[in-house]
Amino acid sequence: MAARISLALVLHNHQPVGNFGHVIAANHDAAYLPMIEALERHPGVRLGLHYTGPLLEWLVSERPDTVARLAALHTRGQVEIVGGGWCEPVLASLPERDRVGQLRRMAQELSDLFGERPRGAWLAERVWEPDVPTSLHDAGYAWTIVDDAHFRSAAIADDAMWGPYSTDDQGRRVSVFGTEQGLRYRIPFGTVESVIDHLRANATDDGSRLGVMGDDGEKFGAWPTTWDHCWGPNERWVDRFFGALEANADWLTTTTPSAWLEHDAPIGRIYLPTGSYAEMGEWSLPPDEGARYSEVLHADIAEGRPEVRWLRGGFWRNFQVKYREINDLHKQMLRTSAAVDALPEGEVRDRALDHLYRGQSNDCYWHGVFGGIYLSHMRLATQEHLIAAQDLADGLGRTQGLPVDGIRSIDTDLDGVTELVVTSPGQSVVIKPSEGAGIGTWDIRPVRHALASVLRRRPEAYHAKLRSMGSGDAHAGDGAASIHDIVRVREPGLADRLHYDTHERRSGLVLLLAPDTTPEALAAATADELGDFVSGAFTTLDASPDEVVLERLGSVRSGETRMPVRVTKRFRFDGDRRSPAIGLEVRVTNEGEMPIEARLGLEWSLNLLGGGGNPAAWWDLGEQRVAFDTSGELPDATRIACGNDTVGLTVTATTPDPADIWWASVDTVSISEDGFERTHQGSGLVCTWPIRLAPGESRSASVRLAVACTLDRAHD
Repeated sequence: MAARISLALVLHNHQPVGNFGHVIAANHDAAYLPMIEALERHPGVRLGLHYTGPLLEWLVSERPDTVARLAALHTRGQVEIVGGGWCEPVLASLPERDRVGQLRRMAQELSDLFGERPRGAWLAERVWEPDVPTSLHDAGYAWTIVDDAHFRSAAIADDAMWGPYSTDDQGRRVSVFGTEQGLRYRIPFGTVESVIDHLRANATDDGSRLGVMGDDGEKFGAWPTTWDHCWGPNERWVDRFFGALEANADWLTTTTPSAWLEHDAPIGRIYLPTGSYAEMGEWSLPPDEGARYSEVLHADIAEGRPEVRWLRGGFWRNFQVKYREINDLHKQMLRTSAAVDALPEGEVRDRALDHLYRGQSNDCYWHGVFGGIYLSHMRLATQEHLIAAQDLADGLGRTQGLPVDGIRSIDTDLDGVTELVVTSPGQSVVIKPSEGAGIGTWDIRPVRHALASVLRRRPEAYHAKLRSMGSGDAHAGDGAASIHDIVRVREPGLADRLHYDTHERRSGLVLLLAPDTTPEALAAATADELGDFVSGAFTTLDASPDEVVLERLGSVRSGETRMPVRVTKRFRFDGDRRSPAIGLEVRVTNEGEMPIEARLGLEWSLNLLGGGGNPAAWWDLGEQRVAFDTSGELPDATRIACGNDTVGLTVTATTPDPADIWWASVDTVSISEDGFERTHQGSGLVCTWPIRLAPGESRSASVRLAVACTLDRAHD
């Protein structure tokens, strides 16, 4: 009897919450629709297709014919529709109630669309933790797919990965399929012949082996260089591959995971440790560790060293350590989840839960080749939904007379130190006394906008590659290349734009700079900071819903010595729902025995989605408007305003004492599927005054930021 083998392909198609419609359309035309058309041309090929909730909604709304054609493929048994979390969350990052809720929501949506409940679940970013089986089982799923790296970390040999394994947690069992490395590397970047030869080499007389390849559907046309390779008239890789599968059907059977499990039991038991795919482990490491790990890993792979199978990078949750902004986002999500869970059953709870699920979409909770937290418009979209869910919960609480507004002292970021949270119908503000008494969160509720969401400029391991390559593009090999191998620079001179902030991007920070500091130096993060008040701990003297007073006895460098200086900060909160405001008054007192000279600055970091010269986002200088992503200065001024007409938001900053007002675009250099690119994260606004203080002398300065909202999205 001739040797036989089966092949199960599962393609994962995803578009993040908040992605631009034209981007989704381009992916549809380049990858999603061509794959459906190819399956229609090759009825002998069976596979699984997964579409995440945000993408599925877009398809139903914008491309209903594509959904109808997909349904026809499913009805004739050629395609298995795969489920998962509705908005593609990393399940391990969620409370159990939301894990099961997301999974069940997707199952119901797919059942309504295609008439059958999904049996398998795609695992977002293949992030596995040992308790995931409980969530999958309780939501009604029987199987999922992980990476070959997961299997190796559980001591499964490479030649034992040809089939599903059984795993369990707390008495709940699911089957786990592993993506076989040889298939994943060859499809679609190897030759069609190499895929067929690889499958033939692993076929057995009893036909008991199943090769599984689960990967992104976008690699079939939407990734750079792949359309010509997969669909272009000269390559036509997918059609040639599907044709080869049909031509070899006498020994090579295409199937789906659920169809396989109907007739074949798992081949063994497995307990997987925490993990994801190999690249994610590298990305989650600190920059220096990540660079060294990558160097060692690729050297060992090149030398064919067997130790490679035991090399593992970091843990997915480490992104919450690596990026303060990700941790803040995650903990905000957890607080919002608790608030929504406390709501009574009804229409408000249903709306809030929908927003919560969208705010749990995984994309902005990590960073790698696909941008993640660096993509400002998607980050703001994620926060928008969390703000909306919390606003709905608080709004219902107000009608019931619950104390949802006011001030609380809670550990918002779960670092063991409490923060101050000030909430009102118009805004939610989080002050972190332990780090400069800065504002890390300033959510404007009527327009659902995270105004203070500005990402810190920080080193990344891949910046060394950018510095070394100068200008130009590169990728390894000929023809189409994996997204992980492509290196592009989207504009010249990006290496010169690598600036790293010396402190977290919070608002209401007190700077004490060298007297000759220039706006350019501050924007480039090269300014000489004389004080220790930007990140130093403040003591809370008084806290009420209207006013918070904090103080720090720190120091300012004067020559070679440090002089004791006391800084008192007084935040004031006022305004109504559509016009919330924050005022900050700072008093600086020289407690030393020598005079000090510096430039006092009050720094704010604001995000108004002004990237790419967005005409809707602007600075109002009094006599003219300029784009929000510009830099400049207003000497001896008492007012500056900024806003975004699309968001429906204007912020007006005023100070009673004329100040030198500086603003600068905060731009990061990150890597995405399109290569190295500059991304606008927001703008820094600093009101500055030169000061000279004799021993015992004080100087006060203040600024008030008043918000005006042109709409209220909860009511308009």
